[in-house]
Amino acid sequence: MLAVCRSAADRAFAGAGARKLGKVSELGYLALGPAPVGYVDGWELQRRIHARRVADEVPDSCLLLEHEPVYTAGKRTAASDRPFGDPGAPVIDVDRGGKITWHGPGQLTAYPIVRLREPVDVVAYVRALEEAMIRTCAEFGVTAVRVAGRSGAWIPGDPGRPGDPDRKVGAIGARVARGVTMHGLALNCDCDLSWYDRIVPCGIRDAGTTTLSAEAGRQVTVAAITPVLERHLAEALGYRTWRRIADAHSLTGPAASLPDRPPAAAAAR
Repeated sequence: MLAVCRSAADRAFAGAGARKLGKVSELGYLALGPAPVGYVDGWELQRRIHARRVADEVPDSCLLLEHEPVYTAGKRTAASDRPFGDPGAPVIDVDRGGKITWHGPGQLTAYPIVRLREPVDVVAYVRALEEAMIRTCAEFGVTAVRVAGRSGAWIPGDPGRPGDPDRKVGAIGARVARGVTMHGLALNCDCDLSWYDRIVPCGIRDAGTTTLSAEAGRQVTVAAITPVLERHLAEALGYRTWRRIADAHSLTGPAASLPDRPPAAAAAR
């Protein structure tokens, strides 16, 4: 079980479950670092919070974490995109859109669990996730862009230079169920790119993958990226304010079993 502390703000956050929520103007962030979280544990945490958000028992929130190494295969993953033999990490079929990708240490993963406004516009939501990653990259001196027909944040290659393809620095794989989002985005900070060599990332064969560190020419860590992404993601999704949640049980309910994290991380501001 996770050792947590409860602030006055968290008690108010938890108290939202006593009433049905109206329009939400604040996004709450729950950071599960710095230790990597097993994918199944993180997925179960998403599902628990998603069910409570669907029932209007909790406000909009977003999980921030690094995973233990794992390959996740979305609904459109082709057999030829999957790793052959032992890839060195589990391969888990998931209920999001898209194809296969990798998650692991050195990659910041964000799972917004938010109610979309009616009429639900999934494309606009994906564009907001892209915008948050693009703005975050810009603050570290890296120009990321959108690529037509491909989701995510990309570093454009030079079409005049053979062997210099577009490189994906941030991936998106989302699901919307009963008007509430799950899964989300993954931004490569300083992860080991050799994990991608064992799959066809996102089913795209004519592009590469990269990290913010590689593009910036210096180490850019998950810890450095996190507060920047927090700000830009809240802005891109249209929230007036955001804050960090110290008590995970204010989202999950008191009986939930949670991934371990140090008390200092839980109390961070």
